[in-house]
Amino acid sequence: MKILIADAFDAALPGRLAQFGEVFDDMGRLGEAEVLLVRSKTKVTKDMIEKTPNLKLVIRGGVGLDNVDKEACKARGIEVMNTPKASSVAVAELAMALMIAVPNRLIEAHNSMAEGKWLKKELKRTELYQKTLGLLGIGLIGTEVAKRAKAFGMKVIAFDPFVLNHDVAILKPSMDDVLKEADYISVHTPLTDQTKGMLNKAAFAKMKKGVVIVNTGRGKVIVEDDLVEALKSGQVGAYATDVWYSDPPDPACPILKAPNVVMAPHIGASSKENLLRIGDIVVDILKQR
Repeated sequence: MKILIADAFDAALPGRLAQFGEVFDDMGRLGEAEVLLVRSKTKVTKDMIEKTPNLKLVIRGGVGLDNVDKEACKARGIEVMNTPKASSVAVAELAMALMIAVPNRLIEAHNSMAEGKWLKKELKRTELYQKTLGLLGIGLIGTEVAKRAKAFGMKVIAFDPFVLNHDVAILKPSMDDVLKEADYISVHTPLTDQTKGMLNKAAFAKMKKGVVIVNTGRGKVIVEDDLVEALKSGQVGAYATDVWYSDPPDPACPILKAPNVVMAPHIGASSKENLLRIGDIVVDILKQR
């Protein structure tokens, strides 16, 4: 078995996979690969698939499969698998970290201290306690966020068209119900035709004034220009994100220079523990073949 590791995984993974065959990371040998391991950076497009005559299996280390052309793989008889359970805790913890950073004004506090300022009176904080968190999508990651938010004393509501019952969150019949009630909104949807651009000017207008939006799902669920307009007007109080239209974002991305934004470079699934869990699942997948 020839295994091509296209993206960054745990450093020990190549050694762990050696039992299954030859392991390499040279994309110039793409045509030899029988198994292709990717995360979010590599895009498994139709054009790429046409260059892989020997490919039998694509493993996406992570949850979303929007960087894999599943239809093109299916047409070629290439199996596609992912590791959805591995990343839940890592992404949920980052979502909570972003959610905590905004009302505690941690970025401003740190930067002002580094500049020699003492803004004790100026930096007024607010609490998560007794605020309403609205989750858009409540799968594995959304559920982990819900558990942590409840521990902070938040009321947790959610909309997910594919979930009928939930032990932690109060499910709402529509996304609009969540948008209208939430003080904080956390995005955990895949990118589909239905979710692309769903948070737009009309959606922002339905939200509470000053709402905080946390996005560790997919960048393209947000209409960037509409978001910046809502941030400037104060309709959206803050936007905290780890996801972008592209990795890295275009230098012209309007969010980069917008007010009241907390940003991270798509590190949600990059915890040491998560990479180890992904490796465990990849090994299990190959053991079963």
